[in-house]
Amino acid sequence: MNTEGDHLVSVYMPAHRLPNEAEQDPIRLRNLLTEAEEQLKQRGMRTPVVRDLLQPAHALLGNSAFWRHQSDGLALFLAPDEAHVLRLPLRFRELVVVGDYWHVKALLPLFAGDGRFYILALSQKAVRLLEGTRYSVSELELENIPTSLAEALRFDDPESQLQFHTSTGPPGGGPRRAIFHGHGVGKDDEKSDLLRYFHQIDHGLGEILRNERAPLVLAGVDYLLPIYRETNEYRWLLDEVLTGNYDDLRPEELHAEAWPLVEPVFAAQREQAKTRFHELSSSGQATTDLKQIVEVAHHGRIDTLFVPLGQRQWGRYDPSSGRVELYAEHQPGVRDLLDLAAVQTYLNGGVVFAVEPAEMPDAAAVAAILRY
Repeated sequence: MNTEGDHLVSVYMPAHRLPNEAEQDPIRLRNLLTEAEEQLKQRGMRTPVVRDLLQPAHALLGNSAFWRHQSDGLALFLAPDEAHVLRLPLRFRELVVVGDYWHVKALLPLFAGDGRFYILALSQKAVRLLEGTRYSVSELELENIPTSLAEALRFDDPESQLQFHTSTGPPGGGPRRAIFHGHGVGKDDEKSDLLRYFHQIDHGLGEILRNERAPLVLAGVDYLLPIYRETNEYRWLLDEVLTGNYDDLRPEELHAEAWPLVEPVFAAQREQAKTRFHELSSSGQATTDLKQIVEVAHHGRIDTLFVPLGQRQWGRYDPSSGRVELYAEHQPGVRDLLDLAAVQTYLNGGVVFAVEPAEMPDAAAVAAILRY
């Protein structure tokens, strides 16, 4: 997917999952495409070329099967010879942006601000690992993790067990203790078998979550969970758990149960970031100056960035000179500088909180904590 070009069209709109509620969605998209067409013509694009560019989106208008299978929001990214249509669990505001870059700030809540978290669902018959955000969830394929107690107990060679459990350190750092298993060691004891099973899961999880700091929610039958905690070495395992049998629960249902446990964690992180912003404001390590923020974001100097959802600030940024120009209205050659700062911060490993305008620190249009 190209990120730059002469005529890139970004379209966002709310969508509806239920067919009776989705009847107006094709009309909404048609109106947005009309707006995109007008913007493209204003940029000097000829009508036949405009029609070719927007044709993949127009083809959706009469596709009844497409509209029967929607999520909460629809995002389209259109360019000459390229089209991407995303059905996403985000309730977007209607928006059309035509420019030299894709407009992606509306997507930030999917992977920033409210962060990512994991759900580990355990039973003697199954192991499931899910990755989620506030709005989405997906089940991950597992490697080097036994899928059941029976599979774990098939690894019965002491040499392989010793190598398996001492090969890597735990997720999040710190020394990993050696774990010895072999013939004649607790083979008839149920807890010993479970500990062996869970040690293997914890080891494989360490490979997947290495260098992660995302919260992990444990889900399973209540008597299994304290035994797993004896083997766990992932620092960000939550104290709160989900109890029950989750072998056959759909990912969306598991997500719905887990989100109330992790949401307070992310809310606390946002509040801590705001407090830190206020503490650093007088030292020059925190700023609300958009021009400065755009420049330092390009150089990877932003630790934490707050941007308001639904707000835009048009402008130009020249990386060679560091010059930032602001414009009151959209015009050819400009882009949303809030979008640019957010993308650069994220790509350089910073944290981005995309929040409602009322939640911005000091009611600012943008706010950043600098690394130095």
